[in-house]
Amino acid sequence: MKRFADLTEQEVLALSISNEEEDSRIYRSFAEGLRKDYAASARMFDEMADEEVRHRTMLFDLYREKFGEFLPLIRRQDVKGFVRHKPIWLVQPLGLDEVRKYAANMEYETARFYRKAAESARDASVRELLIRLAEAEDKHESLAEALDEKILTPGTRDAEDETARRMFVLQYVQPGLVGLMDGSVSTLAPLFAAAFATHMPWETFLVGLAASVGAGISMGFAEALSDDGSLTGRGTPWLRGGVCGLMTTVGGLGHTLPYLIPDFWTATIVAFIVVIIELAVISWIRWRYMDTPFFSAAFQIMVGGALVFAAGILIGSS
Repeated sequence: MKRFADLTEQEVLALSISNEEEDSRIYRSFAEGLRKDYAASARMFDEMADEEVRHRTMLFDLYREKFGEFLPLIRRQDVKGFVRHKPIWLVQPLGLDEVRKYAANMEYETARFYRKAAESARDASVRELLIRLAEAEDKHESLAEALDEKILTPGTRDAEDETARRMFVLQYVQPGLVGLMDGSVSTLAPLFAAAFATHMPWETFLVGLAASVGAGISMGFAEALSDDGSLTGRGTPWLRGGVCGLMTTVGGLGHTLPYLIPDFWTATIVAFIVVIIELAVISWIRWRYMDTPFFSAAFQIMVGGALVFAAGILIGSS
């Protein structure tokens, strides 16, 4: 691996050509990944990719004029200290805000790197070339802003932001809420039945732990196998299943952990308070993301939770 400062003028220009080509492909990948749900943003990235291709052509024409037809293969990973970007374009589905920020950072970081390298360059021609490259990257950043204003009008941006919110709800909030509700409510009966049947905190904790982990595994598989996400846009099965299973386990562990307290009645009172908090959180999530009136959501959740809670106590006390 070679240091950027040790590259010749020919190698710097070859690296710049490779960099422009790679950036154009990244933008094209963004466009393809966003085209289905965010058509306007996809068109913006198509135009940015076209602009990168034009800059690569200009750089290659300059290279042939100075050094001929042979173009050495020099890539970012071949140069020590060169800007590297996490390949989020390989992740599906793409996040709209993350992609926009990523594109802006690409141009800014590359321009900054060229400028820093120019400060330490000894050869005047290399220094001049690096400054020109930095200015070209600055123009790219200005182009991104201009295209953003031209294509993403306020109405279009609002529509795409609303689509992003719906996808977030479908892929994360909905399976997480299902898991949290199941973990918080379904484990109440076995936990408090064991508590009032034994009056032994440690044994009660083990029952709650088993119920929470078992419910998490069951709900995770059930959610993952229910829908492959190809038609509904709900995301990949493993992601939904993981979110649902994790939140189910968390929901059950919330009122299980207090039974690590040695005193039975203290542990039970703390567990009861935790249950109230869990049900309130579930009600808030339904109000915040599922457009359910808060008091209506709270009433439904509290009544259901109270019935399961009472069933557990009655069974355990019998």
